[in-house]
Amino acid sequence: MMSQPQQDCPSVGESWREPKVVLFDMDGVLYDSMPNHGIAWQRAMKEFGIHFTLEDSYATEGARGVDTIRKYAKAQLDKELSEDEAQRIYDVKAHYFHEMPEAKVFDGVIDLMRKIKESGLKIGIVTGSAQLPLIERVTRDFGEFLSKDQITTAYDVKRGKPNPDPYLMGLQKAGNYSPSEGIVVENAPLGVHAGVAAGCYTVAINSGPLADSVLLKEGANILFPTIRKFADSWEHVLERLTKR
Repeated sequence: MMSQPQQDCPSVGESWREPKVVLFDMDGVLYDSMPNHGIAWQRAMKEFGIHFTLEDSYATEGARGVDTIRKYAKAQLDKELSEDEAQRIYDVKAHYFHEMPEAKVFDGVIDLMRKIKESGLKIGIVTGSAQLPLIERVTRDFGEFLSKDQITTAYDVKRGKPNPDPYLMGLQKAGNYSPSEGIVVENAPLGVHAGVAAGCYTVAINSGPLADSVLLKEGANILFPTIRKFADSWEHVLERLTKR
């Protein structure tokens, strides 16, 4: 069942124009990949003496991997890692991730993208990932709906989520749209925060173990338990956003 927007959020029509583009996060929104990421993160971090839980992987999802590593190394080891040092740990994490079976596309994603395209909106993908094989898979799986230059990755920004930079860049790459013309689809608190900070209407998909309240308190305008539920409700959401 669809959750209602937070009471303190602006009402629809006050802060958003008619939407022109939908920006999707990748892991946990398009792909059921977060369990694999969680295992890979835990294995890699343990090798370097850092305690990292499955919940941590969801709570930090969307941030640049090197930023997450530097943060945890500082907190637990009191070490100030350089970007290159953090990248070496991230490479270990990426190695473990790619040893695991390929994550499936969530039920509802293709249907939702088709509905968005039929509604005349563009599609972009905004991910904190820096793993090139994942980006290549995105273009293979969703090439019907977007081109490679409509994908924003960790390589495109200096500041990752929860900063607004990734979604502002995503708007630019999708067609120089304003934040008020964008819809963000996110599954993680940092990503929800980034979408809201960018000024976009932000949809939360709670595909992980975190409570709904964790996503809503970051400012999500609406929440669905699955991407399938969002796909089934697309027309209703679009109508609310375009109604004057």
